Amino acid sequence: MSVLDTDQQLNESDVDQDPIAEFNRWFTLAREAGEPQPNAMALATTGADGAPSVRMVLLYRAEAGGFTFFTNYDSAKGAELDANPRAALAFYWPLLHRQVRVTGPVTRTTHEESEEYWANRPWGSRIAATASAQSTVLPSREDLERAVHELEARYPEDDGPPLPGFWGGYRLRPDAIEFWQGRINRMHDRLRFVRVKGAWKL
Repeated sequence: MSVLDTDQQLNESDVDQDPIAEFNRWFTLAREAGEPQPNAMALATTGADGAPSVRMVLLYRAEAGGFTFFTNYDSAKGAELDANPRAALAFYWPLLHRQVRVTGPVTRTTHEESEEYWANRPWGSRIAATASAQSTVLPSREDLERAVHELEARYPEDDGPPLPGFWGGYRLRPDAIEFWQGRINRMHDRLRFVRVKGAWKL
């Protein structure tokens, strides 16, 4: 029997009064349930023209200060966050029939935080991030692969490349977090936390 065949409830008494702590509890359960990539999240942004766009990115961590992810600052998402520094996140864990939505303002992480994360990324990921001019049109795939090969020759494994100036982190400080539990016959449960004068209200 799958979780979709059961009728799991979500009640006010079931959740931690700190929604970040509750999110991390759900995240751990999703990982333990075998979700293939529990840290995958949809990131929705809008540019100066108000047109929305959405893409999948990876959560680095969720803590009291907010939800952190890393990307190319020169990408489309970076330009949109410069124009309108607010965003929305959505996590969906089908094995648990659960979803979490998060909204709030976004700021860049410190350079030191980006440096720390960059140093712990796999060598190949650092090479690819440095070579990639994200969200730009390339003359050909071969041009990108040539840039990768040049970086691989310049920086042997475990020796760079250094953190590029165009790459780093963002942190979304939530002003609302919504927990959704799917139930039979679409009689779903939904609990929403909102930040009121600095405190969370359910």
